[in-house]
Amino acid sequence: MRSRRNRRGGSGSSRRALTREQGGAGVSPGGSYGPDFRVVFGNAARYVDQILRRARPAEVPVEQATEYELAINLKTAKALGITIPESILLRAVEVIR
Repeated sequence: MRSRRNRRGGSGSSRRALTREQGGAGVSPGGSYGPDFRVVFGNAARYVDQILRRARPAEVPVEQATEYELAINLKTAKALGITIPESILLRAVEVIR
């Protein structure tokens, strides 16, 4: 996973941006915000199940993610000189101190 991130141009912390890692890779150096992949993959499994049960793919409804996760790496935020408000920290699913 790390080598792929390096090919994309570095980690989020070098660009002062939040990124989202897939597959339980955890919080990227700058923090992450994105859909809950357990829900996304569960929806994908339902789509596959419906299609394997002979549903026409064009008739299977497409769903957008409705659950998002916010994770914040306070170590990196401090190193970058960023102060994260307490109200945002309370909304985070994971905070690395």
